[in-house]
Amino acid sequence: MAIFVATGARAQTLAGDTFADGPNGAKVHVASKFVCPAKIGLFERDAVGETDPETGADFCAYAALDGVYGTIKLVPLHGPYDAKQSLARDFGEQEGTGGKSIAEKQVTIAPGPQGPAVYTRTYETAKLEDLHYRVQFAGAAIGSWAVETIVEYAEPRDLPEAQDFLHTVYASAQSDIVTPK
Repeated sequence: MAIFVATGARAQTLAGDTFADGPNGAKVHVASKFVCPAKIGLFERDAVGETDPETGADFCAYAALDGVYGTIKLVPLHGPYDAKQSLARDFGEQEGTGGKSIAEKQVTIAPGPQGPAVYTRTYETAKLEDLHYRVQFAGAAIGSWAVETIVEYAEPRDLPEAQDFLHTVYASAQSDIVTPK
């Protein structure tokens, strides 16, 4: 006889204690103080945890309806940050699976004159009728942390949600991340 227990959906915390519970279901990255809220727009947080214990990199993963995904990676910096170099492995994986680079630029996403310059590169991974499936990588140094995002979406359908996710992450990082004194 099998017994099944139903539980409410909860975001996972993986590996060490790199995140602490925050208000309203948020997870606070202990080292940087970056807040991964339970929701960013239509995106719901799925998991938080360590992505690379050797470098101290941690992540927050989000998903929205219709296969739209966003991941935030926090990497401690020990020198100057080069987003293109830091994301090179991800670019290689994307290109290795047939992704085609369609855009690469520096943008200022967060509001205000001190908004960080964010490097972005977008790949097209597939086309179906009127939808173009995209993966956008972004990275910027904020304080002593690299904040990197990966957003997977279909354009034009999901473009507003993808842009909102990116803007929210970098605006939050700019206000949340502790700058060493």
